[in-house]
Amino acid sequence: MKISALDPFAARRALDGVTTVAGLDDDAIVERYARVVWNVVTEPGDGVAGRLIAALGAAPALAVVEGGSVIAPVEGVSTREFAEGRRRWSPRLRSVDVDDALALARARGVELVCPDDPAWPHRVDDLGPHAPLALWVKGEAAALASLTPSVAIVGARAATSYGEHVAGELAAESAGRGIPVVSGAAYGIDAAAHRAALAVGGTTVALLAGGADRPYPAGNGRLIDRIAESGAIVSEVPCGGAPTKWRFLQRNRIIAASADATVVVEAGWRSGSLNTASHARALGRPVGAVPGPVTSAASAGCHRMLREFDAACITSADDVWELVGLEGDSSQRRSGSMDSRSRTDDASRVTDALSVRVWRGADDLARRSGMTRQQVEALLGVMLLEERVEHGERGWRLRFATS
Repeated sequence: MKISALDPFAARRALDGVTTVAGLDDDAIVERYARVVWNVVTEPGDGVAGRLIAALGAAPALAVVEGGSVIAPVEGVSTREFAEGRRRWSPRLRSVDVDDALALARARGVELVCPDDPAWPHRVDDLGPHAPLALWVKGEAAALASLTPSVAIVGARAATSYGEHVAGELAAESAGRGIPVVSGAAYGIDAAAHRAALAVGGTTVALLAGGADRPYPAGNGRLIDRIAESGAIVSEVPCGGAPTKWRFLQRNRIIAASADATVVVEAGWRSGSLNTASHARALGRPVGAVPGPVTSAASAGCHRMLREFDAACITSADDVWELVGLEGDSSQRRSGSMDSRSRTDDASRVTDALSVRVWRGADDLARRSGMTRQQVEALLGVMLLEERVEHGERGWRLRFATS
């Protein structure tokens, strides 16, 4: 029997325990099951499938694919694209694969969320035909509906202690102000952002490249479980799906689309985080980058964003606040909060350790200022962007014109 010929009773039984079935009429049940079928047979971001479903609906589009027509039935999909799509989808077009995905989701406590559900994050609809067909959620599905406003904080897996520290501060202050933090649960910057948001009792959502039922990376399994307890673990890949390289790249578009803005804390010259930032820019979402030491390869991608892509320079949570379209915390600025004073005092300590004539290395400046090398290099990176210092082979020194 063809999947498209599945009767509403069988579809309702298959979906029960995984998604809402009560109150849905037969047509809605079949349409929801058809979305699961499409979700199983396509890879993330399949634009041909997306255009077919947008034009016909999931169930009618499935019937067309299983039928004998060789001509694309909708405008915007060529005959060649339709034929190639059918060749891609046919090997997976078996009911056993769909039933297995639903059974695994039911067993692992993973919920199916579709575009007509209250929890659906409508910002991802901006992806058009490349939007996810459905989302699989472990944890609080309602967290997806709370991502307005929100910020994606992403960065290098091989993060430095400076990068993890900055990511933690930005995430903690953002989440503490009620701005959910979105990231990818990877090692390094992602993990630091999630942990910090959890530490202040904020909302954080992790987008996985594989199924929501299989924590990845395994070393972050406990962290991923903690995110699911108060936030949400989300994937557009059915349960059991492997986190392949392609799915990582496609996952990044959902991270970018889910949030109001994307902040890259650390990134190498060809970091995957730049891919997330590119998706955000393509969607018209604001993008920010945290400057780092000019000597650090882990910040090369951020500096590239600042120089070539007109990214906003992010040095505090107030910058994030403004990036997502909210006013900065002016009360803290007027009163001179402890955080603001500490940043100013630290910069003053580095300035005092510098000379306008003598070049000094980072280790020497750390000794003179009583700070760690990582703290000094972070401040020097900001001061270099502000043209307050200059850097050469022999180290650092103040510019003569410094104020």
